[in-house]
Formats: sequence, C-alpha cells, structure tokens
Amino acid sequence: MIEAEVHLSLHNFLRSQAGFPSWPHHLTMARLVARALRLGRSALIQVGAACGYQGRYRTSFVASALMWQGPVIIVAPETVQQRLLQVEIPRLQQWLQVQKPIRTGNAWPNSGFQGLLLTSPEAWLKGQLTSSETFPPGIPTIIDGVDDLEDWVRNQLIQDVQPQDWEELILACPHQVEAIRSARTQLTKEVFQHPANPYECYLISQPEAEIIHGLFAQLNLETIPHVWQNFWQQFQYIHENTPLNQPPHLFWTTIARRQGLFSLHYAPIELAGILSPIWERQPVVLIGSALEPETEAPVFRQRLGLDDVTCLRFSSDSQAQAIQLYVPHQLPLPNTPEFQPAFIHKVRTLLCLSATAPGLTVVLVGDVPLKAQVGAILASEFGTRVQVEKTCLDENGILISGWEYWREHQYVLPAPHLLIIATLPLPSLENPLVAGRVAHYKRSHQDWFRVYLLPAALNELQRAIAPVRENQGVVALLDSRVINRSYGSQILAALSPLARINYLDPSLFANPDEEDSA
Repeated sequence: MIEAEVHLSLHNFLRSQAGFPSWPHHLTMARLVARALRLGRSALIQVGAACGYQGRYRTSFVASALMWQGPVIIVAPETVQQRLLQVEIPRLQQWLQVQKPIRTGNAWPNSGFQGLLLTSPEAWLKGQLTSSETFPPGIPTIIDGVDDLEDWVRNQLIQDVQPQDWEELILACPHQVEAIRSARTQLTKEVFQHPANPYECYLISQPEAEIIHGLFAQLNLETIPHVWQNFWQQFQYIHENTPLNQPPHLFWTTIARRQGLFSLHYAPIELAGILSPIWERQPVVLIGSALEPETEAPVFRQRLGLDDVTCLRFSSDSQAQAIQLYVPHQLPLPNTPEFQPAFIHKVRTLLCLSATAPGLTVVLVGDVPLKAQVGAILASEFGTRVQVEKTCLDENGILISGWEYWREHQYVLPAPHLLIIATLPLPSLENPLVAGRVAHYKRSHQDWFRVYLLPAALNELQRAIAPVRENQGVVALLDSRVINRSYGSQILAALSPLARINYLDPSLFANPDEEDSA
C-alpha cells in the first residue's frame, strides 16, 4: 500500500539527511496523508504552533503527494509555494527518483495532467466558489495553512460597492439620475456622522438602510449594473427574517475621510453552508498549526462545514520548546484607566532588565491608539532602537507591533528573546465587524465567546509566541484576565510547554552559555 511505501522511503530519506531539522511526527503525518489520498477520505491535521512556524512538517505531505500515482493539488500561499519549489520538492524528487510533473498556476493544466499542481488559496477558492471549472472535481487537494482559511474565504466572498459604481449606476439609469444623486448625498451625510474609530468602518445603520431601500424602490432592478443587483439581492433581507436558503450577511461602510468618499460592503457571516459542497467535491487534507486544543477541532469544523473527516493533532510537549512565561498578579484589568500607565511602567522595567541581552524585543499592542503612544514614549527613552511596525531594526531593536503586522512579518525577523504582550488578542467588540458577528451569534443563541472570540484569541496567541520557542525566550503576558477569568486556564494550557515565573530578575535574560561558563 502507498502508506507503507511512503513510510519506508521517507524513513530512509530522513536518515540520510545529516543535520536535517528533526520533527518526531514526519512518518505518522506522511502515512495519514497517503491514506487520505488512497481512500479519498478527508483529513484535518494540527501540527502545533511551533512546527507550523518552522514549516518542518511540509516534507511529510510533499513526499506523499509525489509518491501518489495520481494527480494532486497543493493549495498554499506564494511564499510557501516558493519554499516547496526551491527546497522540498527538488530534494525529495532526487531521493525518491520520481518524475512526477510539477506545475504552478491558477487553473488545472489539462484533462490528461497526472502531476502535482501548486496554486494559491485565492485562485483555488475563486474556482470553488464560482461556477468556474478551473479545478475539476475529484482531484485530491492538500491545503496548507488553514489557520487562515476562514479569512481567505471571507476575503473571496466580500462584495463591494465602490465610489465609482455610483457613476455607472447613473449611466445605466438616466431617468433616475436625481434620485441616485440624492440618495448618495443623503448617505454621505449619514455615514460621515459616525464618530471616528481606528477601523474606519461602521455597520450600516437604520437611517442608512432606509435610504438604500428608498433608492432601490425607484430603480428598474433588471437594468442596473450587476454589482448593484448583487448588493440588492442580499440587502433586501436586512429588515426581514432571513429565508432558510439565504445566509445572514454583514453590511458595512468604510470611509476615506480625507477624500470624502465611502464604500458599501457585504459578506456572509456563516460559512458552513457555503463551504460544505466544496468539501464534497474532492478529498481534502487540511493542515493547520493550532486550530483548537481538541484533536477533533469541533468549533473549527462547525464554522467551516467540515463533517466527516479524520482528525489528528500532534502535541507540542517538547521541553526544548518551552517558553518562560511571566504573568504578573497585580496589574489592573485592561479596560480600566489604570491599565495604561501600569502597562508602560512594566514594559520599561522589562526593557531595562533585558538591556544587556542580545536580540530582538517585540511589544505586541492590539489597541491602535495605545500602540502609537507606547511607540512614542519608548522612543523618547530608548531612541532609534524603537520602531513601530518596521522590519529594519537594530540587532537589539525594540519592535512595537500590532498582532496582524507581527503575524505577517515574523518569518523575516529574528526570533525575539523577549515578547511583551499588552492584552489577550480577543477580537475587539469596538470593531463593528466583530460586534456584528457577535450580535448574530447572540440572535442564534450560540455561545459567542466560546465559538468565536476565545478560539480566535488562542490561535493568534499560539502563533505569535511560536518564534520565541526557538531560543526558549521570555514571554511577558501583561493581561491579568489570564489569572482573574475562568478561561485563563485554557489560555495557559494552550501556551504549554512553559515554565511559569512570577518574578523579574536580570538572570532571566542571561545567555545560557554565559551561565554555564559562570
């Protein structure tokens, strides 16, 4: 069977590679992927946050894909594709002596192609979510990096009405020019009355909805441009009970204040019903780093419509990857006025204690105004060492960053010896889009915290900390909710392996080699 062949070949390959980065689960993962290919049964694999950051697991699924006699699609971001094409695939091809054709592209090459196609999540999802036949059904598909799958899908499903679309509507409806211009003027007035927020987006309000409804009541819906037809198709249900076949949507506006322009957007809230048919078209192997603490990943699977899949989760209990975790007891809660000065004082203390230690320090601040304030205060004390969301840093630089920026750039920066986290990365209810999803879960009588906010925070936190495990660095988590809230134990369990510390001392940041010599 293919499982036995892959196991033996990969085992011999790993033994032949002197100095090859070790990962104890290569053979298990390769067998599961090979089994999924042979049986046509989908699988969900969690490799662990540290392994996901390092990418070592990819050798396993590439070996299975190369040795499988039929065609395979690998869906991965461009940076991962380049790694596969330049390192993983050539190295394994040479050892395995397989001549499987390798292609990259946004569509299946031809009906007779029996090789391996590498494509982007955007291209693959676009093909699956439309009536396009760019990817034939039945071809086994490996999707790498599914921690971001929900975001990939939402980005594909977002529909926009841009400022220029109003001009197209005017051209298409010459008899309703005054009504269209009047509606746009009224909407502009209403939209710009929203108080500024860091996200510059706002859920569509009742007055705005009434203006839009009034406009469409005057239009011939058969003659308006497609972008407007699509918008109205979804928007007409905003004040009605959503039919069973009509998934609930979020409708919001984004504002370009300087230009005096706004755009309209909508996207479905629930993805399970949209994605379920996709998983039925072909067997899929979905690979993520830290989706959920449970092997079966019930919340992730429910949100993405994954029913009958084989689940596997590799533990990250190696003490060689343990972080030193500092969680102080006395800090005020993040939503209190006392938090900001206490947080900045603690950051100063940590930076002073670690001043002589070589390496990068990262301060993660999710709150946008606080991030700017922390950057300005620390720059006044530590000079050019401090940079706010820049990759050009000194050897002992201090990076002030939001969660998204750190997630996108951690692969091109050195692993930090100290990571300071202001607050847990729970999606903020001040973000209108988060608030809109939470409101939907409340209406549906779902536990919005356990279904949405907490899983998102756990995944973000584990991925952010993964680089620190490279050198068993220090993580300072300055959010006292970890101690004072019931879900704190789940946070600590997700961050395992760790050594908990409740004191601050310069020896925490000493080089291990220096300690040994002393």
